[in-house]
Amino acid sequence: MPTLENAPATAPTSRGRRRKFRILPYVLVSPAVLATMFIIFLPMLQAGFMSLHKYILYRPKDTPFIFLDNYIRAFGDEVFWISLKQTLIWIGLTVPLQALLGLVTALLLNQEFPWRAVARGLIIVPWALPSVVIGLMWSWIYHPSYGVLNDLLLRVGLLGSAMPWLANPDTALYSIIVALMWQGFPFFAVMFLAGLQAIPKSYYEAAQIDGASTWQQFRHITLPGLSGVMVTAFLLRIIWVANSIDVIYVMTGGGPGYNTHTLPLYSFIRVRSAMDFGYGSALAVIFTLMLLAAVVIYLRRVGKDIR
Repeated sequence: MPTLENAPATAPTSRGRRRKFRILPYVLVSPAVLATMFIIFLPMLQAGFMSLHKYILYRPKDTPFIFLDNYIRAFGDEVFWISLKQTLIWIGLTVPLQALLGLVTALLLNQEFPWRAVARGLIIVPWALPSVVIGLMWSWIYHPSYGVLNDLLLRVGLLGSAMPWLANPDTALYSIIVALMWQGFPFFAVMFLAGLQAIPKSYYEAAQIDGASTWQQFRHITLPGLSGVMVTAFLLRIIWVANSIDVIYVMTGGGPGYNTHTLPLYSFIRVRSAMDFGYGSALAVIFTLMLLAAVVIYLRRVGKDIR
């Protein structure tokens, strides 16, 4: 039986344990936070610092502070506006097309059919392949001499002669969008499939009893049930697609001309070709702020719709 003598000793011990349990989550999360700060936030600060200087790599000792000159130069750069326009097209077409194809795939994979588990595993293959492999594979598909796409269209009579898909200014960007759509739709398919499985089947059974059609069930049960998953999936894909340059660079290198330039790719090309880290960093900072503003607007509008 506890006595008065040991009561003062146990009280501090219990307080110490409670304090330890409060600190423990922060201790466990701290390695990930430190790694994120080192990998992401430190380069961001460095990019912001370099964007305020004339920082050319082959003149490392001559880096004068020029304040906002790089930003003013960017807004007067014709290639910047071309890249911005194509970035909007790139995001505005790629993400909805990926989502639409992913939704159709998820609805199909949610049905009962033989070898469904195998189909669910195979659907991940495009997402699992490296972007360089995706770019090379689709470059071969689009090749005007031995590409399978031209061969198929010529055989069925839809083309009179081979089309240089990636060398034509009118088709180059859209050809890459198709390639990235194929690569990214499994992400939406997996996310939507998880959301579909979380919707109780009793909702559909009740709707069938009430005489609801398939379209009405999809509109009033499936889409509202997937709304939370859609918000997250769209947000992640907008960020990833906006920053994607590897497939474009492998397939066209930004050409022909500037017809497949996006802002991240233009920033990379400026740094790689001209060694102009100051101007390239300014382009990256401008794009980051634009993307951040778009994400905030998206979250606010979607948040109101969900409420």
